[in-house]
Amino acid sequence: MGISDLIAGFIRDALEDSDGVVELQRSDLAERFHCVPSQINYVMSTRFSPERGYIVESRRGGGGYIRITRVRVDRPTLLMTVINSIGESIDAPSAAAIVRNLADADALSPEAAELLLAALGDAALRSVPVIQRGALRADLMRQMLIHSV
Repeated sequence: MGISDLIAGFIRDALEDSDGVVELQRSDLAERFHCVPSQINYVMSTRFSPERGYIVESRRGGGGYIRITRVRVDRPTLLMTVINSIGESIDAPSAAAIVRNLADADALSPEAAELLLAALGDAALRSVPVIQRGALRADLMRQMLIHSV
């Protein structure tokens, strides 16, 4: 089990013990798990994202904290949250991570997730100049997710 799994497990346990809301110090977590604070940031962005049902608020600095809230939302609300979080451009690995997270949350069927992954990958967009792929991928992703709401 990797350090990210340990940190995520600790946070999930804390969320269960606190009825779905927990405030943590990034530096305390880093010290507890003998890692750099950027490792905590990585866990927050990959394991506690909106498409996984979490809201993460962060304040940096000496008195900074991370507040994680477990949110139970219906499928349309989850999809709309993700749609609204897609920026003007998205790279293939980020798009794939979002699609996999949505499939893990049962917001997309496995078949729909596979189709999205195929359509958003670099192989499908190879005729588009590399510099334009991210913008096109974001537009395609938004439209396909809107259609699935």
